[in-house]
Parts: sequence; C-alpha cells; structure tokens
Amino acid sequence: MEELKTEIKETIISALQLEDITPDDIVDSEPLFEEGLGLDSIDALELGVALKKKFGLKYSSDGDDNKKYFASVNALAEYISAQKK
Repeated sequence: MEELKTEIKETIISALQLEDITPDDIVDSEPLFEEGLGLDSIDALELGVALKKKFGLKYSSDGDDNKKYFASVNALAEYISAQKK
C-alpha cells in the first residue's frame, strides 16, 4: 500500500505541476482540497483525468462519492485498491 501511496503522490505532483513539492511533503492523511494540500476544483479535474489514465479508475465526474474518494492520499489508495480487485 505504501508503494501505491507514493505513486499517487507522484501523480498528484506531475499532473498538477507542483514544482516545490516532493512526495514526502504530502501527508497521507491530510486533506487534498482546501486545507491540507490546498487543491481547488480545477486541480480536481486535472487530477481526476491523470488518475483515470494512470490507474484505470472508473468514476463519474458528478458522483456523490467523489469527495470521499479524493479526501486524502489514504482515501485514494483505498479506492484504487478496491477498484483493482
């Protein structure tokens, strides 16, 4: 699971071109949006596309559970793991 979390962090950094951030700077349990990493709705769209391409995720852009899936690196890792099964 740690390897998956690192891949997620690297995807976040590359997809959003976060030049001054390393995977170690992103705390697994901290929120990705607003507080925490401070991403916004534009970032959410770009990140969603990148994660679909990298991990083959399937989700609706207007799905009610998206906030839960994208809450943190931990939440994304759990969702991706569940999708792969």
